[in-house]
Amino acid sequence: MRGTHIVLVEPEIPQNTGNVARTCALTGSVLHLVRPLGFSLEDRYLRRAGLDYWGQVEVKVWDSFAELQQALAPAAGRTHLATTRAQRLYTEVRYGPHDVLVFGRETTGLPAALLEAHPECTVRIPMRPLGRSLNLSNAVAVVLYEALRQNGFPGLA
Repeated sequence: MRGTHIVLVEPEIPQNTGNVARTCALTGSVLHLVRPLGFSLEDRYLRRAGLDYWGQVEVKVWDSFAELQQALAPAAGRTHLATTRAQRLYTEVRYGPHDVLVFGRETTGLPAALLEAHPECTVRIPMRPLGRSLNLSNAVAVVLYEALRQNGFPGLA
């Protein structure tokens, strides 16, 4: 199984998803997109943000989070749900090499039902209470690089 899994649940902004795709390509992570998407995968902003890295990233699109969970269950590591509503910091978790890092849509985050069903899986990035949260692609990079650091940056030079 290939590296860490990055999951974007119902992403809305193509530039953010393009930036995340670029990060996934450069880290050997798999990008999972859970529908509905707020854009077409052919969107020019999505393509521009990902630059010429699209051929280097494994992208999978799912109709639901449940479908993704079922498909990943046999081989993936633990799941971590990033939310501003968590008590535990993202640095207080021990990440495995095949863990699943889940992020919600830019305007509303992860669905409340998902967070309520898995409170033990939630993590947050500390920040000042000035706005909703960090930009989605920045939040992905912060948490992903902590997971990679803990595992010795596997496959990275």
